[in-house]
Amino acid sequence: MRSYSFSTIIFLCLSLLTVDILAFYWLQSITQLITSQIIINSINIAFWFFTIGLISSIILLKSRLDSIHPKRKQFLISSLYGLTVSSFIPKLIFVIIFSVLYFTNYMFSETESLIIVPLVGLFSGFLPFFVILYGIFRTLYRFKIHHIKIKFDELPKNFDRLRIVQISDLHLGSFNFRYHILNRAVKLINHLEPDFIFFTGDLVNNYAWELKGWANVLKQLSAKKGKYSVLGNHDYGDYNLWKSANAKQANFESIKYFYKKIDFELLLNDSVLIEEDGEQIAIIGVENWGNPPFKQYGDLQKSLKNVTNVSFKILLSHDPSHWSKEVLQETNIALTLSGHTHGMQAGINLKNKKWSPIKFKYKHWAGLYEHNKQYLYVNRGLGWLGFPGRLGMRPEITFIELRKLVD
Repeated sequence: MRSYSFSTIIFLCLSLLTVDILAFYWLQSITQLITSQIIINSINIAFWFFTIGLISSIILLKSRLDSIHPKRKQFLISSLYGLTVSSFIPKLIFVIIFSVLYFTNYMFSETESLIIVPLVGLFSGFLPFFVILYGIFRTLYRFKIHHIKIKFDELPKNFDRLRIVQISDLHLGSFNFRYHILNRAVKLINHLEPDFIFFTGDLVNNYAWELKGWANVLKQLSAKKGKYSVLGNHDYGDYNLWKSANAKQANFESIKYFYKKIDFELLLNDSVLIEEDGEQIAIIGVENWGNPPFKQYGDLQKSLKNVTNVSFKILLSHDPSHWSKEVLQETNIALTLSGHTHGMQAGINLKNKKWSPIKFKYKHWAGLYEHNKQYLYVNRGLGWLGFPGRLGMRPEITFIELRKLVD
């Protein structure tokens, strides 16, 4: 996870405090309906106890961040992230709704204003609060299988009905070594009986120690023809201050070696040929390539070097920005598989309708995209990072069936 400056943390805390002051002001319009002064005082004390405790914890964690062990640091950051989101967003909505209702109370009679405005305002705060709690305690590990069928002219006949499972963005450190949770996803994947399993990067948050014990879980993943992977931006250790370049490199080498332990072939700007009765397809894997500030380790031309004559190519590239920058119109790659965005872990998915604030940063952020018969699929991620929840954006297992287009 990225490290934020102390000034950014102070600005965050001031924002929290400002919203809480406004929320407390409007809260008095609700507590005035309570006859017991003891209950009113208890509500007020609890309100400010939580606010002061949260802000103090954020500042204290930031000031002592360097002295905290990475394992504990990761847990504390995620916990405070969850508390901050579950507190700030409901209160902000409460303040906005209550303010609008109050300053437009000409819509109601004086009696109605004393009852309706507080009740609607209170509901507007509690509803998002419970939605966020649902995203943290229920949706976070409700794995969803997305079934996708894509037809291609160039697909060799012997690869018709090829079954692919794509997973992405495991961020194993966020699971806190709760192996049984990911075991459920492994069983779902194996039940699909895929020909290939493709993993499109971000195995860890930062550190190789996050991988302890996970080989026994991930080695159970089964694919008839092979398992392939690429690296994501978090796999390089770029978001940590290392004691030395050697320490960072050792961490990186341990992460790469882990793929051998789980029988995945890691493609580092490389490609492999898959042959069936004289017909071939190519699987290409590039290292992470993203728009700045993300580093561009990927070298697509190097990856394509040995498969230029193969008519059907599948590219594994962690960041979907790569597709529009170097793949479209520059190559004849038929299908690109990416991840990275997590769908922001928050959004709306209703049948064919999807929306998330992440769309303002990434043009291609979740699901299937097509341009001139070239396809991109962006996986919403199987794990999580930062906010320990998913709101309308369940963790994804993508099941893709490739079909030969018949005239």
